Amino acid sequence: MDRPPLPPFTAESAAQKVRLAEDAWNTRDPVRVALAYSPDSRWRNRSEFLQGRTAIEAFLVRKWNCELDYRLCKELWTHADHRIAVRFAYEWHDGGGQWFRSYGNENWEFDEHGLMRLRIASINDARISERERRYHWPLGPRPADHPSLSEMGF
Repeated sequence: MDRPPLPPFTAESAAQKVRLAEDAWNTRDPVRVALAYSPDSRWRNRSEFLQGRTAIEAFLVRKWNCELDYRLCKELWTHADHRIAVRFAYEWHDGGGQWFRSYGNENWEFDEHGLMRLRIASINDARISERERRYHWPLGPRPADHPSLSEMGF
């Protein structure tokens, strides 16, 4: 099953792929998000190594049980053929109400069907106060008129 846009990527199709990924992650639906990855997809997320959709889905369940009110912005950094590099920032709070902004970079590699077969993510967390939050849209996809990472100075 194909998951457009398909590689090789243009600047336009790579940006579209990034926005589709952002929108899916903002649903916080582990099943929906995991479908974007090949059945044997390999991940490095921080210091955790995963392989396969089942492991990815379980990881996302754990993630969103701890990272509450999660809201994410992604931005295309660069692309070539079947690879895309992305930078991102997301905001969330823990069970005690402490807010965080997590910043990072991802390297993505896709198969011929447009499924991600490799994801390498490096992420850093910064404690923020509630008044420092920048993402206030209702849970779900980021509104089209919301500033990008670059526009927010991230």
